[in-house]
Order: sequence, then structure tokens, then C-alpha cells
Amino acid sequence: MNVSQLRQYLERLKGKKSQIQLNLNQVKQSLRERRIALKEHEEAREIVRLVGQKTQEQLQFHVSDITTMALNTVFDNPYQMKMEFVRRRLKTECDLKFVRDDLEIDPIEASGVGAIDVASFALRIASWSMKRPHSRNVIIMDEPFRHLSTNYQSRASEMLKEISTKLGIQFIIITHEEELTKESDKTFEVTIQKGVSKVK
Repeated sequence: MNVSQLRQYLERLKGKKSQIQLNLNQVKQSLRERRIALKEHEEAREIVRLVGQKTQEQLQFHVSDITTMALNTVFDNPYQMKMEFVRRRLKTECDLKFVRDDLEIDPIEASGVGAIDVASFALRIASWSMKRPHSRNVIIMDEPFRHLSTNYQSRASEMLKEISTKLGIQFIIITHEEELTKESDKTFEVTIQKGVSKVK
């Protein structure tokens, strides 16, 4: 290799070095930008987590409060409703528990179906009350307390009246339970005569 060839070889190496240096600077700049973006994403994720946590706390208070109030109104030794938010399968899910004397009970498995009827009604009211804007202030229910013992039906009627007054909701209820109609503003008796419904 003569001197001229050596010079050309060295110039090519210098060119490669300059290109490598340029690429390295670009990679360093990209890395800096990605670190900044990562930090911003982490901060945004933390904000979303905190907002989600606050929302869950408010939701828990609202739903638990309404459901516990309904259970307290109807039963002598009532359960309290507890909501617990848990992460499963990369999603946040909500577990509902009945609590009495520091004992947590799965509502479906371990409590009477009358208590479930009352809790289901209260959950429906809590859900309605959180809608913005509210839908019409009319809720129609078919046998909402069908599993509730007869001796608790009059208390359920009082609860319906109280919630109707406080929240301004009109309840239209279909029921066979006369006790449940005690606090109603109007009742209509429907009978069937020769296949035709008659309303009194």
C-alpha cells in the first residue's frame, strides 16, 4: 500500500468515524428525549392513579352509604355494605361484601335473599343518583322485594317513601305484597277477568 492509498484509507476511516460519532450523538439525544418522555408518562400515570383512587373512595362512600342506610332501615340487625377495589387480570374490579360484627360475608353465598333484594334495590338507586345528567326521575320495578319476609315489607315500604321524598324519585312498583303498598301515594289493583286485565 503506497502513501496515496494509505491517505485514502485514513480518509475513509475518518468519514466512518464521523458518521459513527453523528449516529452516537443522535442515539444519545433520542435516549435523553425518551428518558424525559418516560418521566412524564410516569408522572401522568401517577396522576391518573391518584384520581382513580379518589374516585373509588368517593364511589365507595356513596354506594356503601346508600346501601347500608337501606339495610339499616329494613332490618333489626343489619349488614353493612363494603366495597373493595382489587386489581385482577390488569383491570380494577369491585368486590361487594356484607359486614356484620367484623365478619365479611359474600352476599350471594352467605346472607338471606331478602337482604340481597334490599341491597340490589339500593345499588340501583346509588347508580341512578350518580348519573349526570339524571335520567327521568321514574324507576319501574317488578317485585323488587319478592324474597323479603312479610314482617319486613312495611319497613321496605317506609324506605321507598323516604327515598322517594329525599331524592325526588317516583317509584312504579308491581307487587303482590300488600304491606309494600302501605306508604304508596296511589295503588291500582289489576285483576284478570275472562283473559282481560281490569284495573281498579
